[in-house]
Parts: sequence; C-alpha cells; structure tokens
Amino acid sequence: MAQPTLAETVASMLLEVKAVRLSPDQPFKWASGWNSPIYCDNRITLSFPKVRTAIKNGLASAVQAYWGDVDIIAGVATAGIPQGALVADWLDLPFCYVRPEPKKHGMGNQIEGQLKPGQKVVLIEDLISTGGSSLKAVDALREAGANVLGMVSIFTYGFEIADKNFAEKNLKVYTLSNYETLIKEAVAKNYVSESQLITLQEWRHNPSEWKAN
Repeated sequence: MAQPTLAETVASMLLEVKAVRLSPDQPFKWASGWNSPIYCDNRITLSFPKVRTAIKNGLASAVQAYWGDVDIIAGVATAGIPQGALVADWLDLPFCYVRPEPKKHGMGNQIEGQLKPGQKVVLIEDLISTGGSSLKAVDALREAGANVLGMVSIFTYGFEIADKNFAEKNLKVYTLSNYETLIKEAVAKNYVSESQLITLQEWRHNPSEWKAN
C-alpha cells in the first residue's frame, strides 16, 4: 500500500481536528459575501501539538527545499503570524509579520519586527483563497526594500483568480495541501457522501455565483 503524500496527510489532519468543515447542505457565508459549502480555519491546528508540529515541519521543509538561502521569515497577519513564528524558530531565522495596512497610531508600522532592505524573505500564510491578503503583504515587503523569494501556505482552494494574481506579481507559491486532495480525503474517510461531492465540485468551479440547492 502506497504511503500517503504530504498533501493527503495534511488534508486528513485538517479534517480530523475540524480545521476544515464541510457542509454542502447548509453552506457558510464568507466575509466576501460568497456562499460556500466549506470553511477552513487553520488556527485550530495550533491547539493540537501533533498536527501543529507536522504543519510546522512541512512549512519549514518547503522553505528549505525551494529557497535554501533565506534571511528572514515573514508571517501574513493574522493567521500566518503563529505559523510563521514557529517556522522561523525551527529554522533559527529572524521573524517579522505584515499587517493588512499600517497602524493608525503609535509608529504607524505595517511591518512589525526588524526588516532590513535587501533581505531575502519567504512569507508564511495559512490559507489562500483569492490571494488578496497575501499580495498586500508582498507589496508592503517590497516597498520596504525586501527581496520576496516566495510564499508557503498550509492550504489553497486553488482558484484561478489566485493563480492569476500571483503570476501578475511574479510570486512563487507552494502549498502543503489543496482543495482537490481535501475532497478526495473527505470522501475516502466518509466525511461527505458521493452526492455531496457533486455539490463541492460545482462550488469549486464557480464559487462567487454558487448557491445551495
């Protein structure tokens, strides 16, 4: 029997600790206004040491494999902050994090921590949907003079708009797991039925217009 891939292992863990919830019959409402049969909250993984460690190791290994020479790790606020700090600690690298926008008080920082112009940065993100929040962080880092090598995320929905946005910004992205793998694992482990699988596939192809039956 073949050993599970990293993507399959991570997807299975996300389902096991209920970091991902699938509800095709009673969809969730996203902040964007989209109706969705899936909700992903990777912050929950922080409460489970085994899962937290597996994700930390996966993220850190990806940083080493794809961008061996890195000066600093940056987390995308807010959910990417703890994940990024864990990775930076594991790799014994400096850490900073990037807010969605500059603070309205105090020093007015958007980047928290010490970042020097020219430093080679890898971003850590927890979840990719359209890629908007990630790219705000990329813009802020580049404006500060950083050399953004790429980004690693725990999970992606795999939307075409995200791929397009990342390509336009020339950002290389690696993810530990993805929507297609998650759904396969959900069916294999009886989290969803075959009929619900059809709903999940329909949503994935047109999420902004999808409505539950």
